[in-house]
Amino acid sequence: MDEIVAALADQQAELTGLVTGLEEAGWQRPSRCPGWSVADVVLHLAQTNELALASATGRFDAVIGGLAGGFGPGSVDEGAGRMVAEQRGQPGAAVHARWQAGAGELLAALRGCDPSQRLTWVAGELAARTLATTRLAETWIHTGDVAVAFGDGAFPPPTDRLRPIARLAWRTLPYAFAQAGRDLAGPVAFHLEGPKGEAWHLAGDDEPVTVVRGDAHELCLVAGRRSRPEETSLRAEGPDGDAVLELVRTFA
Repeated sequence: MDEIVAALADQQAELTGLVTGLEEAGWQRPSRCPGWSVADVVLHLAQTNELALASATGRFDAVIGGLAGGFGPGSVDEGAGRMVAEQRGQPGAAVHARWQAGAGELLAALRGCDPSQRLTWVAGELAARTLATTRLAETWIHTGDVAVAFGDGAFPPPTDRLRPIARLAWRTLPYAFAQAGRDLAGPVAFHLEGPKGEAWHLAGDDEPVTVVRGDAHELCLVAGRRSRPEETSLRAEGPDGDAVLELVRTFA
């Protein structure tokens, strides 16, 4: 748990470095998220951090009801969009302050959780360690969304923080398939190359019937819906190969 929370803290710091000192025009630049400005992306992270904090402290139902009336009908993405639409328009400095305050409180709350403690989240209950990893994955992908607004020079290089994100993508394949109304033919393994050229092998005890090989950064971008599989060097073999690359995800 300590390793994941430390990685989350580092990822939060990377995003903070991109937005600290921005003038209002910078906050209003378009991000990689269609229709969202930099301020909208950071507001979304502030809101979802507040939800995660509420989850870690047993107040999830009360807090989600206060954020634009909760998610209500529709997908999780639609609910998140409604939350941003309800609260957008604040000055960038206010969004920044809210993001930083919530980020720090979330880290403290997660450090106090038992890694296996079951917590309420938007897609049902999950372990505290998994919640921390989903926050890492979302903060990482949105750091890239913000960096796009300021050009290639601002885009953060991949780091070892991708390993737990890749593992989350691998571990949650059954959930991803269930959300699509499909079944896995059997176990899946990921054989990935990390940012420093190291081998990351993600597999269970049973012999895999499907194997995905390639760059870990590309896999995480595909799982975060920021790259299409055909745009990457990822290769999948086995009965579920194409479906894994289509459905893999790191979000609810």
